[in-house]
Amino acid sequence: MLTFYGGNGRADCDHVSRRSFMQIGALGFGGMMLPDLLRAEAASAAQASGKSVINIMLFGGPPHMDTFDLKPEAPAEFRGEFNPIQTAVPGMEICELMPRLSSLAEKFTVIRSITGMNNEHTNRQADSGWPGRSLASIGGRPGIGAVLSKVWGTSQTTRNGTAPTFVELERAAAQERQRASAGFLGATCDAYRPDGPGLSNLTLNNDISIDRLNARQSLLGNLDRIRRDVDASGMMDAMDSFTQRAVGLITSGQLAQAIDLKNEDPKTVSRYGADRGGHSVKYLRARRLIEAGVRCVTFNTTGWDTHSDNFKRCRALVTPMDQSLSALIEDLDVRGMLDDTIIMMSGEFGRTPRINATAGRDHWPRASFFFLAGGGMNHGQVIGSTNRLGEVAIDRPVHLQHVFTTIYRQLGIDPDATTLVDPNGRPQYLTELREIVQELV
Repeated sequence: MLTFYGGNGRADCDHVSRRSFMQIGALGFGGMMLPDLLRAEAASAAQASGKSVINIMLFGGPPHMDTFDLKPEAPAEFRGEFNPIQTAVPGMEICELMPRLSSLAEKFTVIRSITGMNNEHTNRQADSGWPGRSLASIGGRPGIGAVLSKVWGTSQTTRNGTAPTFVELERAAAQERQRASAGFLGATCDAYRPDGPGLSNLTLNNDISIDRLNARQSLLGNLDRIRRDVDASGMMDAMDSFTQRAVGLITSGQLAQAIDLKNEDPKTVSRYGADRGGHSVKYLRARRLIEAGVRCVTFNTTGWDTHSDNFKRCRALVTPMDQSLSALIEDLDVRGMLDDTIIMMSGEFGRTPRINATAGRDHWPRASFFFLAGGGMNHGQVIGSTNRLGEVAIDRPVHLQHVFTTIYRQLGIDPDATTLVDPNGRPQYLTELREIVQELV
């Protein structure tokens, strides 16, 4: 639904009255008007590197010893039910539930020695590299998508129109409070979420044709020219530009087409497992959104809080993840997009090496893994290791923030030189520990 407003709005501090030209239903990011969000892009002088990122967050905390860090020689009460299998990279082993990924090992890296995690059920760590309590009083640390929106601008101009910089895919209502957050950057840099009202507002209302929309734009443009005669600041020219691009997002239909899997080859849909629905749909939509010009796509897969029935639940979770993630890597590679797309995947923490009385594993922040693919990085390797029981990192410990520092640098953002101003007027670095993971670059 496109909504037009006439009349005058409030005056800004320069006393130039601003008319709310257009609001696109519920399309606003955090309730703001799309032209306002596009305007924020012009305030950024930063240049994008051309790379994009897909951040897959395994909500609940995946068990490291049943996925990428198996311990077949450990006692039975530690090692669990699964066996490791060899991958295409000699010496690299992963869980037997991931045969498809095992054949693609040359295209990804597993860091088995992640440190710096906290025992907290929040996406903030997997999304920002910071604990949830950091700067919590002013909104918390912004996630990677919000940082890109701030540094690169909230929208990207593509060949076919305009795409938001940051998209977060649909989330179950129960997980709403855990969604990726813009933190102290506020609603302007928050993600666009193409579900519910936001999804329906990506297309024109049936009552408004493109010709009719163009006629209204022309009329409003004529009215604006009257005001431009007395506008010494150039604001009216800027408003014209932002409004045209806002309309371009809707009329091009590019984002709506990317979300709609009816536009995808059924064989590709099946290869992702997306024909069965569930989380597999998100992997395919992420690829389509990146292809449409979105620079950061984040999404959750849920169910990883395996305090009981860990092995039964892993069979139900890891097998479809293997299919969807391997399809995503292959798809990006075939399309020539893998080197320009960083795939990152992690959770809140690892899980207890010792199996509990209900065949589950509990929270264990002392050891965890981080999965990376694409992005022009060095792959086909395992970095670091834990001890023989999977309890702590003993070889090449890698702090979570070192991973984010490396990712930002790969995206063309210098964490040593880039700061974000918080609501108190203080500059905040993107990460506190700014050493890169040398093996990746």
